[in-house]
Amino acid sequence: MNWKSIRISVAVAFVATSIVGVAAGRGIAFAQATKKPKIVLVGDSTVAVEGGWGPGFCAVMEPRVTCINDALNGRSSKSFYDEGAWKKALAEHGNYYLIQFGHNDMPGKGPERETDPDTTFAANLRRYIAEARAQGGVPVLVTSLSRRNYKNGVLVQDLTAYANATKRVGLEEHVTVVDLNAISTQILTKMTQEQADGFDAVTHEDAKAEATAAGNKAPRDRTHLNPMGQRYFGRLVADDLIRMQVELGRM
Repeated sequence: MNWKSIRISVAVAFVATSIVGVAAGRGIAFAQATKKPKIVLVGDSTVAVEGGWGPGFCAVMEPRVTCINDALNGRSSKSFYDEGAWKKALAEHGNYYLIQFGHNDMPGKGPERETDPDTTFAANLRRYIAEARAQGGVPVLVTSLSRRNYKNGVLVQDLTAYANATKRVGLEEHVTVVDLNAISTQILTKMTQEQADGFDAVTHEDAKAEATAAGNKAPRDRTHLNPMGQRYFGRLVADDLIRMQVELGRM
């Protein structure tokens, strides 16, 4: 299967799921019990407005749903909190908080960002959960969107430890987990590098900065998403959230 057919399949899948939402209402809606719900997205650049799935997610919300994307480029579960970005997100008083970290928590990102998946990363997620709940919000964890790098034709899966830690914390804290890492990995393992590059963003500022710091030329951006990728993966997050969170659904 070539990239053209993959692109058409993605477009058809996106349109089909959109039609289902429109047929039942006008997109993804919250239960009637919440009159004017607010959902807040928290995370790194793979969620953020410029190159993440967040815009695609917000785009399929019903008009009466307020969807705020507070995700920031280059942040980890540690730096997002330490810099006060989480405090700003809490000030939105959201009904739901979707929380995704992992990309910038990995080794090599520097002491201000790095975390250990089994200890500090897990502790940070528990803190987000507790503080969201303390003000009446419902936390939802999202495992990291897979990068799109292949070696010898096989997708490199370098976020597994953080994805597993996220799922474990979700289970222990009784929090819904959208396993975007598994969802995206399942899709990407059926593609070639050339096909997966169809989701690539124009080289993202984070990627340029990292390459410059290492004295290298900026590579293809196989971490962030172009507009089609934003729509596609954002819709997948929305659909899985509905499936997992019983009080959400299409109206």
